[in-house]
Amino acid sequence: MQWDKGQRSDNVQQASGGRGMKIGGGLGLGGVALVVVFGLLSGQSPTQILGNLISLSGQSAPSQQETTAPADNRQVDFVRVVLGETENTWTRIFQAHGEQYQPPKLVLFNGQVQSGCGGATAASGPFYCPVDSKVYLDLTFFQELQQRFGADGDFARAYVIAHEVGHHVQNLTGTTNKMEAARRRGIPTEGATGLSVRLELQADCYAGVWANDAQKRLNWLEPGDLEKALNAANAIGDDRLQRQSQGRVVPDSFTHGSSAQRVKWFRTGFDSGKVESCDTFAAKAL
Repeated sequence: MQWDKGQRSDNVQQASGGRGMKIGGGLGLGGVALVVVFGLLSGQSPTQILGNLISLSGQSAPSQQETTAPADNRQVDFVRVVLGETENTWTRIFQAHGEQYQPPKLVLFNGQVQSGCGGATAASGPFYCPVDSKVYLDLTFFQELQQRFGADGDFARAYVIAHEVGHHVQNLTGTTNKMEAARRRGIPTEGATGLSVRLELQADCYAGVWANDAQKRLNWLEPGDLEKALNAANAIGDDRLQRQSQGRVVPDSFTHGSSAQRVKWFRTGFDSGKVESCDTFAAKAL
């Protein structure tokens, strides 16, 4: 992936100061996009878990400052480029629909962080907080993505960021609010065809739409890059994660979709390049 030719974003920040709420041990991967294993097993959304933990702790949110991320770090530069290119893509798409895109901030943290949705550690994996409209990422996640899940390559990492930005798009378009409203009304959201899975698969599809647009503009993908992104989507499917963590698959507790579903919807977005193809909520077959 020839990512050096992409546009850098000014919306990448470095978390500093304060202290994060420490969430208990264990591996917390669950989501391109992304996925918290604890949330996967308990049937709750990552942001809901984080918010509940900080509420139950009885502690006030710690103070924390965010500063400009270092410009001389190549990993940070990569994040800047990917985020910058998501800004280019979604600005154009929103304008085509008569809307203005408001890009998210992406906060890099080391070990633990305090977000608007509560405290989190690196074990939580990358996540998007709709409360403060920010994406949170500990760069060590990329190492874990490669070493534990065998998802290597720059485009696999780009998919992870694009998935979280997909959640931001859902927040801007009101999809996230509808999801939370359904949850408050007691409508079940988990399960193989539940609302939570549909939300995550749509974010995967949006990541594919971005990849399609960026490739048309930059022609930056090299042979094998697309396969690496698909491999990342496959590696973090609910069925594969459940099989690794508990030795069996329980579709009724799915929150992000199976490996096949995640690959399918990322590919749907990439092949079509159209947000209209990403209506997972209307799809009869996921």
